[in-house]
Amino acid sequence: MPYETRDYRDYQKRKLSGSTNGRGIVVAASNSPGALIHRALSSVAANEWDEIFIEAVNTSGSAVKLTVEWGGTTSPDDHIKVTIPPESGFTEVIPGHVLQNGAEVRAFAATADVIVLHGFVNRYQQL
Repeated sequence: MPYETRDYRDYQKRKLSGSTNGRGIVVAASNSPGALIHRALSSVAANEWDEIFIEAVNTSGSAVKLTVEWGGTTSPDDHIKVTIPPESGFTEVIPGHVLQNGAEVRAFAATADVIVLHGFVNRYQQL
């Protein structure tokens, strides 16, 4: 049997698991643990993972610090902090990093209910 390699066709594009119908997720939490944004697939296989892309929109008139809890809630090693400009369009927050084993992405902001997260997941797994 010939060796098969994986390529770009081995993934399915999905919504963030914390999204309803693919809509943006309003960050209501203002401290840890943050609001659930996405839960990665439960597999621990070396060739199965979620590639996660997240962008933020700030609907307020002031810059707001966003903290993304990447795979855990331990500060500072699991925290990614980004200041989102006021009344901005999309600001890249997570540019396609990977998680697996049911790890969670959570988020909280210095001001509740003004940051909206949008994104998608490329899920790589054996079909």
